[in-house]
Amino acid sequence: MHDIEKVLNSINPVNRDHAAGIEAHLDNLTKPPKSLGRLEELAFQYCLATDTTKPVLGKKRICCFAGDHGVADDGVSAFPKSVTPQMVLNMLAGGAAINVLTRHADIELLVIDMGVDDPLAGAEGLIRKKIANGTASIARGPAMTIEQARQAIQTGMELAKQASDDNVSLLGTGEMGIANTTPAAALFAAYLDCSPSTVTGRGTGIDDSRLAHKCQVIETALAVNASNLRDPVATLAALGGFEIAGICGLILGAAAQRIPVVVDGFISTAGALAACRITPAVKDYLFFSHLSREQGHRIVMEKLQIRPVLDLDMRLGEGTGAALAIPVIEAAIKIYNEMATFDSAQVSKN
Repeated sequence: MHDIEKVLNSINPVNRDHAAGIEAHLDNLTKPPKSLGRLEELAFQYCLATDTTKPVLGKKRICCFAGDHGVADDGVSAFPKSVTPQMVLNMLAGGAAINVLTRHADIELLVIDMGVDDPLAGAEGLIRKKIANGTASIARGPAMTIEQARQAIQTGMELAKQASDDNVSLLGTGEMGIANTTPAAALFAAYLDCSPSTVTGRGTGIDDSRLAHKCQVIETALAVNASNLRDPVATLAALGGFEIAGICGLILGAAAQRIPVVVDGFISTAGALAACRITPAVKDYLFFSHLSREQGHRIVMEKLQIRPVLDLDMRLGEGTGAALAIPVIEAAIKIYNEMATFDSAQVSKN
């Protein structure tokens, strides 16, 4: 797995040498300075991430990683694990929310089996990268071995390299996995050193009693895995999931290729946080698409000092937030590229 270290060593903070030129161009567009608000900020960030004053829009792609979780058997979700393969098949058939939104925005969707507890026989269009038939329960020990976590990270990195080869200029993350808000919340609690009760939400819509049980399961997971939380990768292996580790790898690999990534919601943010803990410079390449309705997401965004692009009270996952934010970022880049300047339009600034 030496390729992981090679990728990590090739990730650098963004080059800020172009910052003044990008800012000057934005201020020279035919509008009052900063009057396009966040659009100008998004264009500025995209230019820095891609290391250019003349950004080019290529293909747009969302990678939706799927995996099952042993902790689903501990009663933390309103739905059984069998829904995971059913939803994967629904995505492959084009019937899920993420399909509707990616079609609407002309975004390519890839669905990757990282560890669904089902063979998904005959599933056409599925990218098969299954590591195991689901993780172990985090309430009893590590979800994955270190080797499995590294395999999942490397899979994500390989997908980022393929995206670069395919001229993808904007990537998005997505996921599918029943009970995956539980490992995501556990990762937030561990990485941010906060109480599970502050970052744990209702996921699939559980009631108060099951929410209290879910918090207790995460408390147990942190206790039984205490000796395994020694570094970011070990923490990811102990508390995460195959799809979360895949998202982490995609983000790390994309940063190495200077491809900006639009992070979806609660679960994808757990993968992004793991990537940032492994290599802090990757944060420069991330757009956080929306503020999830899951209560812990606001806490995480505040702790990371991040302002998401959208706030629509969503908590579905799948990559739906990323699919909505990508066109906004695309619009920002088109404003930067296509809007007339005061000089070109012969408009007076005074």
